[in-house]
Amino acid sequence: MTVKECYEEIGGDYEEILSRLMRDDLVKEFATMFLDDSSYEELVTQMEKGNCEEAFKASHTLKGVCQNLALTELANASSEMTEALRNKDMTMAESLMENVKKSYKKTKEGILALLAQ
Repeated sequence: MTVKECYEEIGGDYEEILSRLMRDDLVKEFATMFLDDSSYEELVTQMEKGNCEEAFKASHTLKGVCQNLALTELANASSEMTEALRNKDMTMAESLMENVKKSYKKTKEGILALLAQ
């Protein structure tokens, strides 16, 4: 799997990230660092606790990381989550959480598949 194929599979914007980082090896390196980011796990934990403020912080961080890496699908899902939490709408946030989980899983699995090559 190429980096471009990975980005296509996970709903990312390959052209955007390539315009920022200029080389596939750098894109791959930064995608690898995404796996070490703990904001998704923190979001899950804080949502389970019902802690809107901390969930907002985690969701906002996840959104930013995804936007910086042009992980568009997950960035969009976490952006919706961020806005629900910004408005302190836990009911809406809970309904959006499944989409965030699905997008995160798809993104993580795609990056792991890329690294396994």
